[in-house]
Amino acid sequence: MTTKRETAAAVLAAKARLGLTWQQLADTLDAPLAWVTSALLGQHPMSVEQAETVAQILELGPEDVAALVAQPTRGALDTPVPTDPTIYRFYEVLQVYGPTIKELIHEKFGDGIMSAINFKIDVDRREDPGGERVVVTLDGKFLKYQWG
Repeated sequence: MTTKRETAAAVLAAKARLGLTWQQLADTLDAPLAWVTSALLGQHPMSVEQAETVAQILELGPEDVAALVAQPTRGALDTPVPTDPTIYRFYEVLQVYGPTIKELIHEKFGDGIMSAINFKIDVDRREDPGGERVVVTLDGKFLKYQWG
């Protein structure tokens, strides 16, 4: 059986070979861009219909369809501290601002957390006189801790 990691590598290779964008794949599936990208990188299960559609577009085999619909083991980092510069910057942001984010969530919402399950993410580009800006929006449902 092909693993999700192997299928993710096949997806990346096919996407490059065919000159496709993540947005084109998301549009074809009529699904959110970040979710489709994450699913094709192995972090979410796809429906059989979605997996078969993508496999046809990317010229993947039935073993890849099976991997795309399989339940993932979430978490994509190979090391505890990421070494890829883009991913490391998010690690750095959480190291510097994580406690601040936590304090502000608790102050504004009470005792609880931001869900990463009931969650949306957007990555946008914004022009700025000081240079282009990357705008990342994390939108998670507040989950109140319930004791007892």
